[in-house]
Amino acid sequence: MPIDKTPGRAAGFTPIAPEAAGMPLYRAVRRALLRAIEDGKLSPGAALPNETALAGAFGVSVGTLRRAVDDLVNEHILVRRQGRGTFVATHTRDRFLFQFFHVERSDGRREAPVVDFLSFERIRMDDDTATALATRIGTPAFAIENRLKLQGSAVVHDRIVIPATMFRGLTEKRVRERASTIYRLYQSEFGVTVVHVHERLRAVAADRASARVLGLASGAPVLQVRRTAIALGGQPVEYRVSTIVTSAYDYVNLLSRPV
Repeated sequence: MPIDKTPGRAAGFTPIAPEAAGMPLYRAVRRALLRAIEDGKLSPGAALPNETALAGAFGVSVGTLRRAVDDLVNEHILVRRQGRGTFVATHTRDRFLFQFFHVERSDGRREAPVVDFLSFERIRMDDDTATALATRIGTPAFAIENRLKLQGSAVVHDRIVIPATMFRGLTEKRVRERASTIYRLYQSEFGVTVVHVHERLRAVAADRASARVLGLASGAPVLQVRRTAIALGGQPVEYRVSTIVTSAYDYVNLLSRPV
């Protein structure tokens, strides 16, 4: 159902049901907003209706609505634009650098990486990948490899696996020629919006493939990051193994919790 953005009305939203009283009211509103985004009632880049009208549609106070919206802004699912309103967030290069890319030079210099596309192939998931993506071993998938450069130096070797059923029609050409980040490709062409990631880090010796890609000796010390990307609705959609050269670069992550 389309959203009516006429001031004073917010079509498509209904009052929070009485059973929502089992949780804080703002969390029930937050859940309803998330459901509207997941269902496509609010698409990436769409503006939220007038807050007074939206609060009225949910049957809550403006303060309760704002608290729910604050939560989603803190999680980068919504974004406020001064003087314009609140919008469903889209994946941009700036968001990628701020939220999802944590490698910077040891002196603190931070910039978006230059991505060298290496390969694209159809595979079947191994045990580790299937476990990370909550599916079965042997599930059809696409595997993508990239090399990321900072200041002209090869710093990261990415191996990315995504379920083929979720990204039907994906081709090497679409990956190679994408205009922005790969998360933007997921969102704009397949309706898959990555909202957060779960990562595990460990120090390892570079395997032969990563050593070749990064110009290292086989067995050189590197940082390995195993990342599972989670989309709206809590579904794991990508498993990525990143091998990172840390001789002149650090992995820097700002930890925060919505208040």
